[in-house]
Amino acid sequence: MLVRPLRRLLTRPSVVSHFHTFLPCLSSRKVLQQFKLADIGEGITECEVIKWNVKELGIVQSFDPLCEVQSDKASVEITSPFDGVVKEILVKEGEVAKVGAGLCVIEVDEESFGSSSEEQVEPASSSEPAPSQILPDSKSVEDVASRTEQLREEPSVSRRLHPMDPNYSPPSVSDASSENVLAKPSVRHYARQSKVDLALLPSGSGRDGRIEKKDIDAFLSQQVPSVSVDSGSPVQRAQPEQDVVVELGRTRYGMWKAMTQSLEIPHFGYSTSFDLTSLHSLLPTLNAHIPGHFNPSKSSPFAINPSALHPAPSPPPVPESAQFTRLTYLPLLLKTLAKAMMEWPVLRSSITPGSRNGGGKPTLTIRPHADIAVALSTTTGLYTPVIPRADTHSIYSISSQLKHLSFLGRQVPCALTTNEMPKRGATVTVSNIGAIGDGEYAHPVLVPGGGVAIVAIGRAKWVWDVSKSEHGERRLKVGVSWSADHRVLEGAELAAFVESWRAYVEVPERLIGEGI
Repeated sequence: MLVRPLRRLLTRPSVVSHFHTFLPCLSSRKVLQQFKLADIGEGITECEVIKWNVKELGIVQSFDPLCEVQSDKASVEITSPFDGVVKEILVKEGEVAKVGAGLCVIEVDEESFGSSSEEQVEPASSSEPAPSQILPDSKSVEDVASRTEQLREEPSVSRRLHPMDPNYSPPSVSDASSENVLAKPSVRHYARQSKVDLALLPSGSGRDGRIEKKDIDAFLSQQVPSVSVDSGSPVQRAQPEQDVVVELGRTRYGMWKAMTQSLEIPHFGYSTSFDLTSLHSLLPTLNAHIPGHFNPSKSSPFAINPSALHPAPSPPPVPESAQFTRLTYLPLLLKTLAKAMMEWPVLRSSITPGSRNGGGKPTLTIRPHADIAVALSTTTGLYTPVIPRADTHSIYSISSQLKHLSFLGRQVPCALTTNEMPKRGATVTVSNIGAIGDGEYAHPVLVPGGGVAIVAIGRAKWVWDVSKSEHGERRLKVGVSWSADHRVLEGAELAAFVESWRAYVEVPERLIGEGI
């Protein structure tokens, strides 16, 4: 008796259509998961969300960029760990998220979530949904289907290349647009109403150069034409003199905290000068023989192809941002510093503090290679990217890395990431103050996590030296100023290490004998 009504029910077009729509919904169960901000660096407890690359109800795939966050040390691009639909963005652009807090809620398949990392995701709701919630009615299924079709019809946003990508090219000034300017949506709306192009404004007065409404008002006031009086001279509007309160950006506030913590380190200072006359004589020869992959503009002096018989080993590709045409003294000083560090293991050590309750003693970890950090001043603050294993690099390779790090630091926002500033940091930091000022000596400050010593290199100057001969001679001298952690380094050890460095700097021919 039930066969005929059931057959009549199944042959209805609407019922068959609904059963066809239900099949994808019933094949996999959807769950909401909260994606959390993971630990991206040592000592980092919070990050500011600079930009979201997805929108709510947008579809994301695994490893698609979700957002960009900026910490006290670098900006990092965070990718999606799985496929799904972004249901809700918990932290808006310009807001600060704590490490371990949720960034967004993503709807994923229950099967795919089982293989995801439990440290970065957690269920958005701990309650088990009722069966009625799992099986949607026909109206909700049609809404989901129509919404999915709308999302599929939206044009896909072209993914921005990473600054270290060989195909990456920095945007020129003429290509700048208001979309690349840091500003809140309300400020952008105010700019559109005022018919102001945000790309024409200089760096704003807000955090990290963010443009505020007062910056737009100031720009508009400058565009007002001056009113002329009968004498023909323009009337200049009086600008009221008043104090301006500027909020510290995240990088400068991080520097504030690091400098405050540096007071816990007992510093030991040591200053001397090096004779760069021999290096100065060697520099023209090194500049004349820069390898072709570091300087592509240099043509090969040989008309015969060296790979005619068999392909010669090709050097690794060098991005355009790492190419250079001229060597300076800094790569040679870093190379000789790395050679001296290999002779002194204490300068290759990093401190592991003991437990806070005093239950364990601090220890030193000796690294097998010389990791050197370079202080880099950028528009957003001070950064210390690392040249790892500097003892294994050639002088040309170190110069290439310095050029690339400088390029990343000039980007707005700063393009330095944890790849250039790893969690473990370096053991020695170098600050090249001579490239900016005319000073010879300084008193650098060592911060926690910055290694066991820091050195400031002044500006090289030609002086008349009478220490080696009665009549004297003209020599090129440069001042070096050290600050070391006196808990680890003794004064005699630091002085002896500097003399080891001097032996390489003032007699660079040793590098040839040791195979560089």
